[in-house]
Amino acid sequence: MKRMLVFLLTALLLFGAIGCRSNAAVKPESDSLKIVTTIFPIYDWTKNVLGTNPSDADLSLLLSNGVDLHSFQPTVADIASIAACDLFVYVGGTSDQWVEDALKQVSNPNRIVLNLMEVLGDAAKEEELMEGMEPETDEEEEEPEYDEHVWLSIQNAAAITEAIANALTRLDPMQADGYRKNAADYLAKLNALDTAYRDAADAAPVRTLVFGDRFPFRYLTDDYGISYYAAFLGCSAETEASFETITFLARKVDELGLHAVLQIETSDGRIAETIIKNTSTKNQKLLKLDSMQAVNAERIAAGETYLSIMEYNLAVLKDALQ
Repeated sequence: MKRMLVFLLTALLLFGAIGCRSNAAVKPESDSLKIVTTIFPIYDWTKNVLGTNPSDADLSLLLSNGVDLHSFQPTVADIASIAACDLFVYVGGTSDQWVEDALKQVSNPNRIVLNLMEVLGDAAKEEELMEGMEPETDEEEEEPEYDEHVWLSIQNAAAITEAIANALTRLDPMQADGYRKNAADYLAKLNALDTAYRDAADAAPVRTLVFGDRFPFRYLTDDYGISYYAAFLGCSAETEASFETITFLARKVDELGLHAVLQIETSDGRIAETIIKNTSTKNQKLLKLDSMQAVNAERIAAGETYLSIMEYNLAVLKDALQ
């Protein structure tokens, strides 16, 4: 249904709802930058590069109501914001097909667009069907599908932060030094957290996770040499696991002597609980990792940040890998 946006865009264009700027490289001095981001991590990285925001940039987050990236349906106002903005930053995975249609329909040579999958290039990973995992049953994929959860790698976050800083410097050269300093300060924090993750993984007595859920954390586990088994692919629409999948994952918990089974923050936990009930001891912890796919305005207002959520995830990982 997202492709119906083509018609919405056409209507917007006909009625003149979308405006353009006059300078493709630099914002007019009398106007503030308009920046549109799709998901929370991008919003937070950009906010850190803006710092005290001396140019009074207008930074907006499209997915601010806790809707998952995979099911987001943009409004006409969302499309108009994208069309009129100076900088648009989005993931660029399968869930963002609607963005490609929107950008094709709305010509705005003044806008800089950052597609995270393109920023990462060869660092983007294909979806990985692991042993015991439920296969996708909806359709055959003619081309490889890439894992779009790129924000869950701190190393990716650093590369993307630099790309955002470069874009802001290009759009607002008067504040270039500030953007570069803010980015450098934030990169130092990311690098310190990356080191903490690496130290924790190196010291862990076990290096395998069992996930009774979708698994959007491949970028994170690959960064630190952690292996995993899971019920579903990261972008899977499946919600029911077969008896074979449950018993396979329960057997892995027993074989590896794991004391925890994990799920994502939005899960009801039924599959993970069933896995635990099918282990020999039936006493494993049920832990949650936050994939940041449902961060809403209330959580942001309460002070949650990309760094604070990744610090929480680090604590969970340390527990799970004991």
